[in-house]
Amino acid sequence: MKLRQLPLRQLERHLAPYSGLFSPQLPRSRRLSAISSSSLQIRGSFPNSRNRKPNPAFTRSYSNVLSASKLLFGQPVHETHPHLLTPGEITPGITAQEYHERRATLCHSLPPDSAVLLPSATIQYRSGAVFYPFRQESNFLYLTGFCEPDSLAVLRRTGDEFGDYTFHLYCRPKDPKAEQWSGPWSGVDAARDVWNADEAGDIGRAEGLLASALKGVKTIFADAELARYGATTKLGSLVRSAAPTASTAPLKPYVNVIRAIKSSAEIANMRLAGRASGRALTEAMRRPWKYEKDLAAFLEYQYQTSGLDGQAYVPVVAGGRKALLIHYVLNNGILDDSEFVVVDAGGEYGTYITDITRTWPISGRFSQPQKDLYNAVLRAQRSSVSLCRASANTTLDKLHTITENALRSQLQDLGFDMSGDAMNILFPHHVGHYVGLDVHDVPGYPRNVLLKEGHCVTVEPGIYVPDDQRWPQAFRGMGIRIEDSVCVGDDNPLILTTEAVKEVADIEALRD
Repeated sequence: MKLRQLPLRQLERHLAPYSGLFSPQLPRSRRLSAISSSSLQIRGSFPNSRNRKPNPAFTRSYSNVLSASKLLFGQPVHETHPHLLTPGEITPGITAQEYHERRATLCHSLPPDSAVLLPSATIQYRSGAVFYPFRQESNFLYLTGFCEPDSLAVLRRTGDEFGDYTFHLYCRPKDPKAEQWSGPWSGVDAARDVWNADEAGDIGRAEGLLASALKGVKTIFADAELARYGATTKLGSLVRSAAPTASTAPLKPYVNVIRAIKSSAEIANMRLAGRASGRALTEAMRRPWKYEKDLAAFLEYQYQTSGLDGQAYVPVVAGGRKALLIHYVLNNGILDDSEFVVVDAGGEYGTYITDITRTWPISGRFSQPQKDLYNAVLRAQRSSVSLCRASANTTLDKLHTITENALRSQLQDLGFDMSGDAMNILFPHHVGHYVGLDVHDVPGYPRNVLLKEGHCVTVEPGIYVPDDQRWPQAFRGMGIRIEDSVCVGDDNPLILTTEAVKEVADIEALRD
């Protein structure tokens, strides 16, 4: 695969479908680089202008100019969205070179005569014709940077050297009439010229294109559903027709290993998301709130106006006893000044997310029981965060055991009877998970893997005390969770969400 460095080098192809009577045409000899395209000006003249005689009473000259920034694609590119993408970036923070290296790394890890099959996500409908915002399938996005539905990517290993692969991308061709209703999409030529596909084609011709792309392939790696309830799916039939003798195998074990270790660019995106999310939560702690929905709306607004893409997930804003419901997302209750509010909410940037939870008293002041139980969770959380370094030689599972032991000791000091199943009742979830493109990133990647530099995880101990005579009365009905997203370093953790305050004194000082 030869990486193209000139993403919009054949811009005239994108103009062709829109070339009407008064449309400018790009000179056929012109080629456009990624850096200079935003300054391109395309000049033309009206038809038959050479034969027209000017009206002596009224003369008007026209400069028929079109810059690359005026073209429409199915997602931002630098030429159209320089406020979001720098030259060379395919998605915010991630360059074409990095996408190429991801594909090359994956293909190099596969056996000879193999290929990767990646269908895009599909549009999901809320009700009737009302659809949800489109979100690309994570592995497809990770390996292509292409953010449109109705697409199919194939990576074909072609040799033993790093970079020996062919990238095929099949998508919707340009269709001005359809795009008038549904908004722009990028088209086949852009798949080649912008997203650096070696071979691009119309998704409607996928059967014939796949037969060529998969010729001679012995193993197809895919996580897509090729069969359901014993019957072959449409995609499965397409694959069987194109490569009848090829076997199939799961892709996750190969791609998860790559995705689990974040690059410096990925970490930068997550740090940006964490910084803005943390500041939004700290700002929320400064203010009094009466309704859960108002607090949730404030955070969403803060994420949007701070440069993030928006919410990374449906937030938890749980006042009082509702905090015992770990994934309470109704967010429609009244907040009581005598109680805690647990807020699990984070923003995303470039589809990279940070997962963050804070708990604070709605009044802004901790009662003594609130302070005691909160500090018990905080001490365990701080201790576990400090172990998110390669030199600690630990795993998420080991970290969970360490956190459980710390919480057990803290709770015993507060008078809790920790015999029997007490720990499972008070702390019913795992201390952490991987985080990245997904909130629970790289699904299927085990928690017993030694944490290495570049792993990004959450550390989120919580205590949820039922209203039960088994527990000390002062703490009944309290729910507390404290969560940070952390990038594992060699000797030191990088806390991605440090801007969200969590010390008792700091939280109380926000209302002074």
